[in-house]
Amino acid sequence: MSGRRILFAGTPSFALASLRALYDSGIIPLAVFTQPDRPAGRGRKVKASPVKEFALRENIVVHQPESLKDTDVINEISDLQADLIIVAAYGSILPQVILDLPKHGCLNVHASLLPRWRGAAPIQAAILAGEKETGISLMQMIAGLDRGPIFAQQTVRIGEMETAGELHDRLALLGGELLCKHLSDILDGKIQPELQDESSASYAGKIRKNDTVMKWHKTAIELQQEVRAYNPVPGACFDFDGEWVKCWSAQNDIGQSAAVGTVLSAGRGGIDIACGNGTLRMLELQRPGRRRISAGEFADQMPIKGKRLN
Repeated sequence: MSGRRILFAGTPSFALASLRALYDSGIIPLAVFTQPDRPAGRGRKVKASPVKEFALRENIVVHQPESLKDTDVINEISDLQADLIIVAAYGSILPQVILDLPKHGCLNVHASLLPRWRGAAPIQAAILAGEKETGISLMQMIAGLDRGPIFAQQTVRIGEMETAGELHDRLALLGGELLCKHLSDILDGKIQPELQDESSASYAGKIRKNDTVMKWHKTAIELQQEVRAYNPVPGACFDFDGEWVKCWSAQNDIGQSAAVGTVLSAGRGGIDIACGNGTLRMLELQRPGRRRISAGEFADQMPIKGKRLN
């Protein structure tokens, strides 16, 4: 890897894992490209991305262009004469002119087993679909959404109760490991990428607010998968007496003995809701502006047993 000119483009913690793995392996990018600082958190204070914070700490040059289509930005990247741009969750699509600049193109670290789950939310999509495994793909970037040929993949099992946050963290680390394992061979041309099977492609679109609302006509299994998929962001939620309550943990059961949405029982063991098929037992809840509590504590505070939820 000596003498290779690498640029890195990424923004959130998923990308940071790959950048840190490169750094720890002695592969220091010439520069890092990341999204401009944005308001974040409850106070909506302007905050730097995890990638930017790490890069500044390690004295790596940081660029935060508003758009990669800007002529000055394109010229700036061209002047760096990169052999490769490594991209991990950058946050916007790279235009063709950027893809064409590096000698070896652009390499993407993607959190799915492509062509399964192209798009913005592959981790959540895998959990929502009830899949037993997912993984990381190292992809040569071309025009089109996650359509490039694949250099390498690695599969991981998805735990039965694993949340998107937990799976995200495992995949982020795996992405960095896989990147460092194969990067030298990719640059030396020892690995030839294989085309994706377009007939097997599926898409994971951005999560919309309505997607997170728990709809009791669904099966208990589907709702439990939603709770896992939307933990920690943005959180599965339901309307209870005009409040949007978030559900952070739940189990599914085969039992059901009432109209859909009816609260069958509420106590220390949890709050049981009749679903379209089966019963969902909610285990951890959070009212707006309050801390997370057990469903038992919620039941002590709020008269929920016997009610029928919207």
